[in-house]
Amino acid sequence: MTLDRISDFPILAPGADGKRLVYLDNGATTQKPRQVLNAVLRYYETENANPHRGVYDLAMRATDAHENARAAVARFLHAEDDEIIFTQNASEALNLVAQSWGRAFVGEGDEILIYVAEHHSNLVPWQRIAAERGAVLRYMYPNTEGRLTEAEIAEKITPRTKVVCAAQVSNVLGLEIPVKALTEQAHAVGAVVVLDIAQSVAHLPIDLKALDVDFAALSGHKIYAPMGVGALYGKHELLEKMPPFLSGGDMINQVHEQRTTYAEAPRKFEAGTRNVGGEVGLAAAIDYVNQIGWDAIMAHESALIERAVAGMAALPYVTVYGAASAAGRHGVLSFNIEDVHPHDVATILDSAGVCIRAGHHCAQPLMEHLGIGSCCRASFALYNTAGDVDALLDGLKQVREVMGLGS
Repeated sequence: MTLDRISDFPILAPGADGKRLVYLDNGATTQKPRQVLNAVLRYYETENANPHRGVYDLAMRATDAHENARAAVARFLHAEDDEIIFTQNASEALNLVAQSWGRAFVGEGDEILIYVAEHHSNLVPWQRIAAERGAVLRYMYPNTEGRLTEAEIAEKITPRTKVVCAAQVSNVLGLEIPVKALTEQAHAVGAVVVLDIAQSVAHLPIDLKALDVDFAALSGHKIYAPMGVGALYGKHELLEKMPPFLSGGDMINQVHEQRTTYAEAPRKFEAGTRNVGGEVGLAAAIDYVNQIGWDAIMAHESALIERAVAGMAALPYVTVYGAASAAGRHGVLSFNIEDVHPHDVATILDSAGVCIRAGHHCAQPLMEHLGIGSCCRASFALYNTAGDVDALLDGLKQVREVMGLGS
């Protein structure tokens, strides 16, 4: 299965020299198709006003654009409209849960269970809550293949577990965790589950009702939408019990000199003027993905991963982190080259027009667990091609020669 979507993405158009960018840093952010760019421009040209403020026609159309985008996200995730809160990104969404739900419901001696592969966005906020509330941080660890097992989950969840935090797909290992088993075991002891879907949302269909998680966070820019817009899913009964995260305009019911009453969820969590242009872009990105279809996207990306894994396996100086297979792997392949620092690898590849990420990937506890300080990461999207994979592999063969280490 192959897709031919490069022409939808202006930034990937060939330059004057006939060459085009080989962009393999999609785990950091994706490029934006014309369909999304045009939707954002159209909103600002024809519908821009402050939603939920005015009663004039333009303001009503802006309100409709805002709420229609919320409905699009809800449908995409198999949630209800009133369970979707718009945020700036997944980081803000996860901080909202930690600061609002965590402060209200985590107490002294409670256990906060975190997957060690978490992005800092789903780890640091809980460190802060644990320190503030006197809770205990505990960690789940992957096996030697980089997979989180049901046995590890069962061993680490205890009657004292209050919240379990995990990414559906690690932004370093790229491997999917057994979410359903995690939620079932967490709920059996009365714990809530906070799922980071920022890395998974562009690579596989997500049914939050079927997964039965309590909260889920995403960033629009990782699924072909603009930066500056994200979303938090929360079960409505939990959102109703939580205090507001930020205070200001539009999240209130009534304000008096000495007291304030708040709007119902989700609006009580949406203080101030919203990024409606970004929300419109997110809805357009969801429509773009839906039009292509998950079967085509997943088959195409799986083939790219298989090609990359096989190519790296043929290079004895390359170490791949996590199972060296496309099975259960979505979009991400992290690796190192023997005797070459990841930053040098990324710089040499950049000279050949290939963009990858190098560093700790906002996952330093996982780096410590793996016994490394940093690594390289190639991450794929629906517009990447077999030629992109080959350009990466050809570049890796050149790295050691450039560094004077031979081929």
